[in-house]
Amino acid sequence: MRHQIQIGRNSLTTDLSNESGGEGSGPSPHDLYDSALGACKAMTVLLYAKHKNIPVEGIEVSIGRDASQERAGIYRLSATLTLTGALSTQQREELLRAAQKCPIHKLMTEVTTEISTTLSP
Repeated sequence: MRHQIQIGRNSLTTDLSNESGGEGSGPSPHDLYDSALGACKAMTVLLYAKHKNIPVEGIEVSIGRDASQERAGIYRLSATLTLTGALSTQQREELLRAAQKCPIHKLMTEVTTEISTTLSP
């Protein structure tokens, strides 16, 4: 089940867990999807903090998944931000609001995605 993904100059491996028939040699496609949200939130918060001179020292985003109703059309993700630095309550809330506006969050919740799949000749 292991596959190599090439994105520009970067490459990474995707695989399924042993329990799902893979070797567990990389994140699953669901893991990659979920982690895109976490990465986007972290980068959005960092860019916002730099722009507003907010003294954030560290940003960690944990993504939780509830796929129990995925076949019924409901896929739940929860993001938890851990922010370090000498931040006031107001700054922390401001950074939380920024995280909620990350482009991937919007893409996952506000945009209709159309996908076409074709065979190469």
